[in-house]
Amino acid sequence: MRPDGRHPDQLRPLAFKRRYTRNAPGSVLIHMGRTTVLCTCCVEQAVPPFLAGKGKGWLSGEYSMLPGSTNTRKPRDRTGKIDGRSVEIQRLIGRSLRAVVDLDQLGERTLWIDCDVLDADGGTRTAAINGAFVAVVDALHARKDLFGKPAGIIRDSVAAVSVGLLDNAELLDLDYDEDKDVDVDLNLVMTGAGQFIEVQGTGEEATFSRGQLDRLLKLGKVGIDAITAAQRKALGASWPLA
Repeated sequence: MRPDGRHPDQLRPLAFKRRYTRNAPGSVLIHMGRTTVLCTCCVEQAVPPFLAGKGKGWLSGEYSMLPGSTNTRKPRDRTGKIDGRSVEIQRLIGRSLRAVVDLDQLGERTLWIDCDVLDADGGTRTAAINGAFVAVVDALHARKDLFGKPAGIIRDSVAAVSVGLLDNAELLDLDYDEDKDVDVDLNLVMTGAGQFIEVQGTGEEATFSRGQLDRLLKLGKVGIDAITAAQRKALGASWPLA
């Protein structure tokens, strides 16, 4: 048993609150344990300069931890001074969502995904991806006047989870206390169909074997399947897409 009473292969309590804010067409508050992230999806009637005139859309992610999200105040990211971790995570969010969105079907429009961490207890990047997918689905439904049927745009769902090795035990969905102590830390992003989008794995002053990697990937897939089911349950009649 883990400090919070979970089994090694058990997710933290997971909840999605859709339509959390009024103005964004897609807005989701996601809780993964005590980690809480607000994910919004807005539509801009323009694309980056490198896509202008090509009839293709774009999706971009931004990520931030609010000052009160950690036990010591985190300074705000200022224009031109975004910390390296935030840049890495927002690029991951963008890649993860672009893998399941058909950009050719957007027209020359940009989907902006904003993920703001309100309360951080580990797994903020994975929670951001999980909430962002639900926000994108809701945004496409809300703006059918622009996009038509969402089924022509989203090819599959996407979900993410962390796994790790602590004292040779494989653990699913790490909270902060576990994440800071693990020997191996791995973040996994997959589609609902079970295809890999990204695998981020590293030893923390430790190494790991091929067998351990395989077991971590297998455990991560268990978590991805559970998160995917929770996303689809939260979306209700909005999934499958029509």
